[in-house]
Amino acid sequence: MDYLTLEYNGDVAVVGLNRPQKRNAISDAFIEELNDVITDVEANAKAAVIHGHGPHFCAGLDLAEHVKKTPFEGVHGSRRWHEVFGRIQRGKLPWFAALHGAVVGGGLELASSVHVRVADQTAFFALPEGQRGIFVGGGASVRSARLMGVSRMTDLMLTGRSVDPVTAERWGIVNYVVDAGEALAKAIELARHAATNAPISTYAIINALPRINDMGTDDGLFVESFIASFTATSPEAEERLNAFLSKKVGKVARPGE
Repeated sequence: MDYLTLEYNGDVAVVGLNRPQKRNAISDAFIEELNDVITDVEANAKAAVIHGHGPHFCAGLDLAEHVKKTPFEGVHGSRRWHEVFGRIQRGKLPWFAALHGAVVGGGLELASSVHVRVADQTAFFALPEGQRGIFVGGGASVRSARLMGVSRMTDLMLTGRSVDPVTAERWGIVNYVVDAGEALAKAIELARHAATNAPISTYAIINALPRINDMGTDDGLFVESFIASFTATSPEAEERLNAFLSKKVGKVARPGE
């Protein structure tokens, strides 16, 4: 592969953005390679982690390629980003991101498509499209805005400023903040836990929750009832619930225990 690395750590796939000389900027070929990797990962893993090689996670769109496109080519390119990132967001597996250095523009759009984000203290987050004379095209107006809220995203796009990982956690952009250099290990640890979940529950969590969030209250609660019943009556759910009732598995503990 030219733009990505892929290795398997037990049931966890570890995908690396491997274009460090370009701060892991995303090109069309990069997107197509990521699409192929997603197919491989879904066939061979139960959870996945994505991270960046070099000093940055991803500094966004490859602008040198973008300026050569016609408007129609730009639309098709944007829709392809939506399609491939959508395979991560609403696919078969839980995806975790280990973030460090620049998580900027398209890099933040990619990070917003995963389910859990871990940032180390070196990470910084920005959407500088306004400064470049462009607009987000990889899904940020939906995915990133729903994480941080439209007001905060508007601020980032209008001012071009960056925010640190502590602010990003407070805004809901990331779920965990760890010391420098520890994001990948933490993300793999979390992915290993997620890989032990019942596949039907995982699929419901990553596919039903965002859809229910898009619904009105009554519709969402109605759909929740069907998802809850469908998952609870699966053979694996019966086995796991009986194991809990017979005290073969432990109860949920307090943090730190």
